[in-house]
Order: sequence, then structure tokens, then C-alpha cells
Amino acid sequence: MNLESAYLRTLLISGVALLSGCATFSKDGGFDSVGSMVRERIGKDPKWVKSEADGQAVQATVRQLLAKPLTVDDAVQVALLNNRELQATYAELGIAEADLVEAGRLKNPTFAYLNARGSDEVKIERSLTFNFMQLITMPLAQRLERGRFEATQYRVAAEVLRVASQTRKAYFHAVFARQSTSYMADVKLSAEASADLARRMAQAGNWSKLNHAREQAFYAETTARYARTAQDANSQREQLLRLIGLWGNDTKILLPDRLPDLPKAAADLQDVETAALTQRLDLIAMRRDMDSLASSLGLTRATRFINVLELGPAEIREGSAPIKRGYELSVELPIFDWGGARVAKAESIYMQAVNRSAQIAVNARSEVRDSYSIYRTNFDLARHYRDEVVPLRKQISEEILLRYNGMLMSVFELLADAREQVASVNSYIEALRDFWLADADLQMALTATSPSGVAIPGSRTQSMPSGSPAGAH
Repeated sequence: MNLESAYLRTLLISGVALLSGCATFSKDGGFDSVGSMVRERIGKDPKWVKSEADGQAVQATVRQLLAKPLTVDDAVQVALLNNRELQATYAELGIAEADLVEAGRLKNPTFAYLNARGSDEVKIERSLTFNFMQLITMPLAQRLERGRFEATQYRVAAEVLRVASQTRKAYFHAVFARQSTSYMADVKLSAEASADLARRMAQAGNWSKLNHAREQAFYAETTARYARTAQDANSQREQLLRLIGLWGNDTKILLPDRLPDLPKAAADLQDVETAALTQRLDLIAMRRDMDSLASSLGLTRATRFINVLELGPAEIREGSAPIKRGYELSVELPIFDWGGARVAKAESIYMQAVNRSAQIAVNARSEVRDSYSIYRTNFDLARHYRDEVVPLRKQISEEILLRYNGMLMSVFELLADAREQVASVNSYIEALRDFWLADADLQMALTATSPSGVAIPGSRTQSMPSGSPAGAH
């Protein structure tokens, strides 16, 4: 084979290799899988806003949902459409897919040109080289990045569910604060009436200064408590507004006056640990990360001795002599570094991930057990207040009213009982709020990640060995 044919053959092989290494972006950027996981778990549709048309469609849907009293499901849907932090999280898909596409494409060839001139001759060298080592390791590199891309999809879906859970909890906090403020207003009215009556009776000489001071002190304390409750209601409302991404005129949302009623029965979940291990998105993402790290270790071992292999056509012309054509081969010689450090680093990273993954699985089992126990306890407490405490307080109030009508009790005893009844009802509202918060935490622990909102370890936090595609030359 002469140099000309060798040159053409090398050029042809390089062209075929370059074409075979090309990869393209998907139409949805991997978001369809994220949407499917979210719909499967909470029945809501997230939206990745990529254009002005998408933004206008989202705003139209949001305003339609805000035109009526906001339910908890509507609040979650608005958050999935309008929360800007979620929109920023969706960009992680684009970053991961870009890495995947890049892993399927050869790096640009290197062109070298030498022009040396002496007193009586000219030497010209030209070469075009391609990284053929990257071509050899490309299938493994693509498998590595595909695993990371899939792990990113699970992590993004888990983040969507986390925001949904936070929105649910913020909604229940806001409605509770609104309802509690209403009851505190009733207590304040009762205290005001009692204090006014005590003042008039003290002026008439029918009430001691001590009792008068007690009623005035109770009224003053109730006024301060009402102010704190009203401020808390405003703060909880603002927290909800932040999560659903509203500002300006859109902040005039309509919230219901009371929390949803307690369900007829608590969810009877069997083997919650198994359910969490099979459904939790952070655990699935963790398994994808483990697969990626295992692939990375295999790639590091494959490139232990030869990390750079560049090959391409070359030509040399010296003076007036005919052009000489051939090829240029560039190989990194393992003289000082035999790749042992790269392999050891990859193995340490992998074993680190194995132990962390095992701990995450242990934590997940504990979290879901704890969340389910809290859920059942809060359900039982709320039901106890609803079925026992509140009816008893109502019965006592009816008896006291009968005695007051029979002039067997004073008006102050009647007002004091009214305050106690309102306090017991407010305790039931607190128990009902705690149940709905526990319900949101349980769903989070079963399907997404830790209800405490601990960040999910991502594959991007793991250092890539220098022998991987990301670090190859």
C-alpha cells in the first residue's frame, strides 16, 4: 500500500468515525419522563417553560386557578407551573443531556502546521489528527452519561415532589392561621365584653379591684395574642405566595375559612419500608448513580495505560522535493504514571458511594416508619378532639347556659366558659393541621425523599477520575 492510499484510507476511517460518534438532543430534553413520574405520584402536571408561548400558557392556567377559592390541589398545581426555583431545577436536565450528547461526539481534530525556512530551502509539515482513544471508549462513556442523565431525571422529579409537599404544608399552615385568627377574634370579643362589664360593675361598687384587674389583664393579654396570631397568618400566607410564585395583583388569593375535614379513616399502609424502597425517587436515582460510578471505574481501568491515542494523516514538503504523505501517531507513554492513582481514586469514590448509599437506604426505612407513626398519632389525636373533647366542651357550655338562664351562674362564668370552649376548638384545629402536615410528610417519605428536605446526593458531586471521558485529552 503506497502513501497516497494510506492517506485516503486514514481520512475515510476518520470521517466514518466522526459521523458514527455524532449524537443529538431529544425533543423533550428528558422532561416527559419527569412529568410521568410526577403525575403517577400526585396526579399533577409540571411544565418546563422554554418559550414565550409556554409562559403565556402557564400564566393563563394560573390565573384561571386563582379566579376561585384556592384548594390545596390548585395551590400545588400553581406551584408546579409558576415556581421559578423549579424552573431553574429543570435546567439540570439540559446540562445532563448536554453531557450525554457530548459523550457521543468526537472531539474536534487537531490541525498542525509547520513552516520552516532556511537560507536555501523551505520545509513544510501539515498534519490532521483525531483522538481515536476517545472513539474506542465512546460506548462506555455514553453508557456512563446516560446513567447520569437518568439519575438527573429522578432527582428533578424528586425536587418537583418536594416543592409540591412544601406547598401543601404551606397551604395548611396558611389556612390554619386564618382559621385560628378568626377564633382568636372571638376570644378577644369575649375578653373585651368581660372587661367592659367588669369595669362598669367596679364603678358601681359591685366588683372588687382584684377581679376587675384580672379581667382587664386577660383582655390585654388576649389583644396581644390576637395581634401575634394575625401576624402569623400574614407570614404563613406570604410563605405560600413565595412557593407558588405570585407577586403584584396576583397575591390577592382566596383561601378557605377552615381546614379540610378529617378523613373517615386513616390510611392503613402495609410494609411501608418496602413501599419506600421501591418508590422513592432519591433511592432510584442513587442506584442509577451507582451504575454510573461502576461504569466510570471500568472506563478508568480500560484507559489505565493508554489515555491518549491520536492518529491522522500528515504530509511533509522539503524545499522543491515532492510532497511526502503518511500519518502521524501520538501516544501517551506510561513511563512515570502507570494509571494506578486513577484506578485507586475511582475505586475509593465507588466504595464511598456504596457506603453512603447503604446509609441512605437505612435512613429511608427509618424516615418512612417515623412518618407513618406520626401520621397515625396525629390522626388519632385529631379524631379524639373531634369526637371527645369538643362535644364535651359543647355539652358543658349548654349546661352552663341553662344555669345562667336560671340565674344560678354569673355572666362572668358564662364568658369564661365561652373562652374555654373556643380554646378547645382551637386545639382541635391545631390537631387537624398537624394531621394534614403529617400526611404531606408521609407522602414525601414514601415517594420522593426525606420529608425534612435534605438535598439528594447527585452524581455531579462525585469527582470524576481523570481517565474518564470528562478528563480525557
